[in-house]
Amino acid sequence: MAPQSKIAVVTGANKGIGLAIVRNLALDYPKSPLNRGPLTIYLTARSQERGAEAIKSLNADNALKQAGVLQEGRTTITFATLDISQTKSIQSFRDFLKSEHPDGIDILINNAAVALQGFDSNVVKDTLETNYYGTLEAMQDLLPLVRDGGRVVNVCSMAGSLSKYSAELKEAFHDAVGEDVPAVTALMEKFKRDVGDGKEKERGWPSAAYAVSKAGEIAMTKVMAREEEGRGRGVLINACCPGYVNTDMTKGKGTKTPDEGAKTPVMLALQDIGGKTGLMWQTEKEVQW
Repeated sequence: MAPQSKIAVVTGANKGIGLAIVRNLALDYPKSPLNRGPLTIYLTARSQERGAEAIKSLNADNALKQAGVLQEGRTTITFATLDISQTKSIQSFRDFLKSEHPDGIDILINNAAVALQGFDSNVVKDTLETNYYGTLEAMQDLLPLVRDGGRVVNVCSMAGSLSKYSAELKEAFHDAVGEDVPAVTALMEKFKRDVGDGKEKERGWPSAAYAVSKAGEIAMTKVMAREEEGRGRGVLINACCPGYVNTDMTKGKGTKTPDEGAKTPVMLALQDIGGKTGLMWQTEKEVQW
């Protein structure tokens, strides 16, 4: 039998950390313990045009050329349209994967996110729509396609750390993690209401839509990892912070290169992490949430 090819999906991958994740998956896969034959990576993004440009840049990439990974069909990088803020887009991508790869996929890296300027009810709603609800929906639709022993990595942020929250809210987050996804979602809804009332500060929240969306994403990752562990399929689900990376999202102020930012997500996708799941990682180590 020919070796079965491995299938990886990276969301929000036309630039920045997402693009670097695709590049480093291609570079690191041949020497990883998961290498079992050819690799197909789906680079997904909202815009077909930007996605095509990203593929072009990877085909011209010197490091990839020197490593020869894109030659001889060893690794194929393909563009697919996915907008995680649109239910229809997630569903049609899921159906596409099911028809192309009825046996499933091996790696899912949820990187797509927004960081909007300002702070008000609309910014909060739009931020949560993509970063929390969009990632959650992508997880719910795509996780069942991940084969036994596969990996799921949610690119979060230490901005989602609970250190800036009131003791009551910290406890509420930990309680929600012990319960289920709807309990985490209820916290995100509470944040929206508290911002709408103009009382988020006095109710223990930071006035920061991105940070709260990422706290929700980390909590949801932990819940889904625990639930998945109960299925006994050996699928590892982890959250990570890439660090402060120099991208459009940080307005070019980041201190790390996108390749450095890609290190931890790529390690969680490809390396032996001792069966660890449901954790938060940064600089290739487990960190406290």
